[in-house]
Amino acid sequence: MFKSIALPVILLGVFATAQADEGQWQPHQLPQLKSELKRIGITIPAEKLNDLTRHPMSAIVSLGGCSASFVSPDGLVVTNHHCAYGSIQRNATPEKNYIVNGFLAKTRAEELPGGPNALVYVTEKVENVTDRVLKGLSPAMSGRERHETVEGRVKQLIAECESDKAYRCSVPSFHRGLEYYRIKQLMIKDVRVVYAPPDMVGNYGGDVDNFEWPRQTGDFAFLRAYVGKDGRPADPSPDNVPYKSKDFLVVSAEGLKNGDPILLAGYPGRTSRYKLPSEIRFARDANFPLRVTEMQADLATIATATKGNAQYDVRYASVVKSINNVLKKTQGLLDGFARKDIAAIKDVQDAEFRAWFNQPANQKGASKTLLADLDAVIAADMALSEEEFGWAVATNSDLLKSARTLYRLALEQQKPDAQRESGYQERDLSFIKARLTRLEQSFVVSVDEARFIGSLQRYGKLAAKIHPQGLDPLLPATDAVGALYKQTQLGDTAQRLGWIGKDAASFKASDDAFIKLAVKLHDTALSLENRRKEIDGNLERVIPQYMSAVIAWKKSQGKPVYPDANSTLRVTYGTVAPYSPRDGLVKGPFSTVEGIVEKHTGADPFNAPAPLLDAIKGKRYGVFKDAALGTVPVNFLSSADTTGGNSGSAVMNKRGELIGLNFDSTYESITKDWYFDSAITRAIHVDIRYMLWVMKEVDHADSLLKEMTIKYPKK
Repeated sequence: MFKSIALPVILLGVFATAQADEGQWQPHQLPQLKSELKRIGITIPAEKLNDLTRHPMSAIVSLGGCSASFVSPDGLVVTNHHCAYGSIQRNATPEKNYIVNGFLAKTRAEELPGGPNALVYVTEKVENVTDRVLKGLSPAMSGRERHETVEGRVKQLIAECESDKAYRCSVPSFHRGLEYYRIKQLMIKDVRVVYAPPDMVGNYGGDVDNFEWPRQTGDFAFLRAYVGKDGRPADPSPDNVPYKSKDFLVVSAEGLKNGDPILLAGYPGRTSRYKLPSEIRFARDANFPLRVTEMQADLATIATATKGNAQYDVRYASVVKSINNVLKKTQGLLDGFARKDIAAIKDVQDAEFRAWFNQPANQKGASKTLLADLDAVIAADMALSEEEFGWAVATNSDLLKSARTLYRLALEQQKPDAQRESGYQERDLSFIKARLTRLEQSFVVSVDEARFIGSLQRYGKLAAKIHPQGLDPLLPATDAVGALYKQTQLGDTAQRLGWIGKDAASFKASDDAFIKLAVKLHDTALSLENRRKEIDGNLERVIPQYMSAVIAWKKSQGKPVYPDANSTLRVTYGTVAPYSPRDGLVKGPFSTVEGIVEKHTGADPFNAPAPLLDAIKGKRYGVFKDAALGTVPVNFLSSADTTGGNSGSAVMNKRGELIGLNFDSTYESITKDWYFDSAITRAIHVDIRYMLWVMKEVDHADSLLKEMTIKYPKK
């Protein structure tokens, strides 16, 4: 399967013919793209976009998994409805179902607590620390030694940065270990729900319409960031005051038309543009089909276990939504791989790069065994990933995950803080507590038990090579799982949190069934983890050498190179654009409110609220009516380069004014995480005019409309 003669393509995005809209660019790279930005009509100077302390970049924030932006000086944040879904669900009950009915705080005193997982990160500083991370690493180190040395240096850099506890810092790698940047973010811990439309606005079409076009989804919500009276981040308290954001985006209701330029800024999660052809074939033929089957089975188990119980439905709403989103994306990748042989495309691109690389003058600093070394470690990486998948299936229980986290914390707390595993240092305690507390809103004993039994049954049917070494004898029999849930107290939040701070001996002496299981599984889990470190260290040793060669190749052509997305602040750009998913079919770039009426069935997921339907049928469009469309646009398409994590990203016009929110992409675009096809790759955005129209005509969110600075179209 793996041939050493096959040259891996490290930067797929740069092997294809350059496209103006491809690339998730680091802000400091934008001056290199000045001519491209000017060509499509962006009037903001590239040097201004490079500066995180200036408008508009200073208004762009992260929610730790989604993107958002400030839209008022009083900490008002706009993001997607699905990004605020967990906080909405946290406050919902069958009696006050804010998911179904929506929520609007008429006053700031009525704003709801977002919960311990709701955070706002404001990026204040980004600095290149590559030398401090990589200097003096010995080629003689094993993969694990190298990985742990780098990890230790990263921890030191983070500790220095977090001397002020108001900040959360990170040191992610770019180009998979070629460069490291230290990112300093203000972490705001008191975040409240201000406004969310009903689910049948914010999630109209549900999973049926997810990744489809045209869509008519008002995927927006508002949060507010609060701080202590001294202006610094503080734990949630009624005494806190709205955060005075240094900058905020002006909202433009002037609208867009086909061909207009857009800028998009946010925190894209992960892309795989630089995977090897063999890795694509592995995902396509082995890994992704298994994942699809597993998610479908887990969802079916949850549906059966929650059927007929409204409280259970509410508790698992966010879990189901998350799994469904990943499922449809993974299935979309498989469909995309079937539609276009991306591995074959990469094979061709590989040959183009090899012709350049095989010239002796272009191999400066590269090992003579580089290709064979990378092929070998990639093969090992994929083999281990199969075992890691098996582990995830076999341990699919929220109580077991909680017990394992608690036991690992006890073991790590025996070490000096700097030597603890990342994720278990003192800086991580609040996040661990938040996850363990959050469980009370998304957990039911009988549902978790059903999921665990189902997962164990499916694990038993997986191929032997997918079973982690030494795991099988340690797992409970499916007919013994019920007894585990009867012999544990971890289902109670107070009992769960009470284990934080206990020593390892207390865990080993415990008669709690899930604590005992966690202790029993620990050595096997640690073995998997250490094997992962060895492989990652070897990858981090080999791949940067390729990255250097590829970047040199592109530099010789006068072209910049963008790194894969890694949840750090990026900027992309493009134009409002239609597309053709197949021969003879062209889909326009706008959907309208009339489509809501056309799709309305009165049943989920096409059950539009009566006030919304009345406003559409009454044509109460006001200033939000598009002159060309003759109605209110709901969603629009652009050619911007996006991925997961870009949800909630600000979509701005040529002047940097907010004209939409990113929330999805077309089904045909899902493979863009692996390969950017400019002809069919389209991102889907909420048109700001629909958002404002719903706020004004349907939900009467007048105080928020007054709080924002809105530019209305000229009469």
